[in-house]
Amino acid sequence: MRALLFAAGRGERMRPRSDTTAKPLLRAGGRRLIEWQIEALALAGVREIVINTAHLAQQIEDTLGDGSRYGLKLRYSREGDRAEDALETLGGIVQALPLLGAAPFIAASSDIVTDFDYASLAAPLAAIARGEVDAHLVLVDNPPFHADGDMGLAGGRIRMQRPHLTYGNIGIFSPALFDGLPAGRARLFPWLYRFVEQGRIGGEHFRGRWHNVGTPADLDALDAALAAGDAQRLTSAGS
Repeated sequence: MRALLFAAGRGERMRPRSDTTAKPLLRAGGRRLIEWQIEALALAGVREIVINTAHLAQQIEDTLGDGSRYGLKLRYSREGDRAEDALETLGGIVQALPLLGAAPFIAASSDIVTDFDYASLAAPLAAIARGEVDAHLVLVDNPPFHADGDMGLAGGRIRMQRPHLTYGNIGIFSPALFDGLPAGRARLFPWLYRFVEQGRIGGEHFRGRWHNVGTPADLDALDAALAAGDAQRLTSAGS
């Protein structure tokens, strides 16, 4: 099983920190943001991860290396060396397809911190492999910064009707979904909605811990919360 982690953008709302340090390499809870995802994917049995890069691409590649320290293989889909070269989510997937192979793959953002268990995706992965759906999206409760949400969920399929939930930046996709698409800058949404309307996109509602780290204030608050949580667990273990 392979996965793609999105790490090409500058992270405009994280400036000025992301000007000199790639956003995925910023730390919260003692780990780089992207390491939360790498380690969770490794725990679920993923043995190869493709990371797309552009802004501070060499910094990311030099820092993370070949993946051996995480018990898996890291490969890089370099879209350029500047933030302006980043191809967005859909373009990033199309560019990385030669490295992802013919089987369904996981795709996730590198700037989320979550307790989501990637091993739980075994059933939807199998459904995509059987051709029952073309993709599977993980939705979460609407965060304060995105109160209106993105899409609905009914009967295990993504729908456009309300009530809306927020796309949790975790999904599984069939490579065939992108057949014939040209390389170039493009976003996954609203492009994917045509397949939602056809009933071809499965989904689930994840209710556990999920943080989208967008700004320096978000990062500092998450870091403090994770530190407090670790301290609480240590206190409980010692009592």
